[in-house]
Amino acid sequence: MGGVLDFLTGMIGGRPIEIVAFFLGIANITLLVRRSIWNYPFGIAMVSLYAWIFYGAKLYSDALLQIFFFVVQAYGWAHWLTRRDEEGLVIVARLSPRGAVTAALAAVAGTAALGGVMETYTDASFPFWDASVAVLSVIAQIMLARRLLENWALWVAVDIIAIGLYWTKGLYPTAVLYLMFLVISAIGYFNWRRAYDRGEAVT
Repeated sequence: MGGVLDFLTGMIGGRPIEIVAFFLGIANITLLVRRSIWNYPFGIAMVSLYAWIFYGAKLYSDALLQIFFFVVQAYGWAHWLTRRDEEGLVIVARLSPRGAVTAALAAVAGTAALGGVMETYTDASFPFWDASVAVLSVIAQIMLARRLLENWALWVAVDIIAIGLYWTKGLYPTAVLYLMFLVISAIGYFNWRRAYDRGEAVT
């Protein structure tokens, strides 16, 4: 028991900024699952902190990703404001087959390109592993901003990849956060799918 407490105390005492980002992330994704527009203030604060955290860990693809997330969070906030039901919850849409093919091609090309740049021109740790998290997260975040149900399935894939990367880099609170994201993303998919099936959706 003492070893577990020492481990937790070490994480919290050594990385206060990461712990704050952790709880902001939990609040953000919980509100996303509930289709609440109030997820965005928490999300914007979280990505601002993680830009600094990932830069310090030499995960440059992820650091750059947070800047992108900041912009897309602002876009998503504006987009969701005009697409809500009578209860103020966002209306769910679906990804087209053409959109799915485009997303898959973008994921492969983007990971290869970003990973190659990071491997060649920086001292990045695990450049292609890091790039895959970054590129898939970009695609998932765009889907989320567009209210697409399939964003949750892609976030599940991102979470699985990211857990291994962050644990390997010693970012233990962040790895635990992504483990929680994995569970919540699965819940989010089924929650949004029920809303879509009830007709609370547009195409």
